[in-house]
Amino acid sequence: MTASENNRTCKKGHHYSKTSDCPTCPICEAERKPKSGFLSVLSAPARRALESKNINTVEDLSKYSQEEILSWHGIGPSSIPKLLEELKKNGLSF
Repeated sequence: MTASENNRTCKKGHHYSKTSDCPTCPICEAERKPKSGFLSVLSAPARRALESKNINTVEDLSKYSQEEILSWHGIGPSSIPKLLEELKKNGLSF
């Protein structure tokens, strides 16, 4: 452990270390990651960003513009190709 790491315990009792101030438990995040569906291809921050806007389906996603989605905290440029591919699979677009 480096001097900048902090040992933590989440509400579920998972023990982990983090170097940032982010309160999210990586073990809890891994447990709640969907096994399938378009949210399963995204990073945890991107998935949380969409979930915070109640976007749970590609149909929900298609109601927003690419620029709008990119403006949300947690969504970065690397998420867009993944989202575009999922929309395309379902005959949808931004």
